Amino acid sequence: MAQRKRFARQDKNRCRFCRSRRKKIDYKDVSDLEKLSTSQGKLFSRKRSGNCAKHQRQAKQAIKRARYIALLSYTGE
Repeated sequence: MAQRKRFARQDKNRCRFCRSRRKKIDYKDVSDLEKLSTSQGKLFSRKRSGNCAKHQRQAKQAIKRARYIALLSYTGE
């Protein structure tokens, strides 16, 4: 008998960083950080990005650090 996947709906509503079981968001991972900000350089809200509170705070700090050392721009393109 084939087993069904359980709790698939719960996994859909979780944060992308919680799903991948990442402990920290690294400021050097620019491709992930660009997905969390608009074309103008503003951060997406938690509701729009789908992050949990813990990872949203880490993302905010990582983006600030990446901007400071010029990996990300402060403004849009």
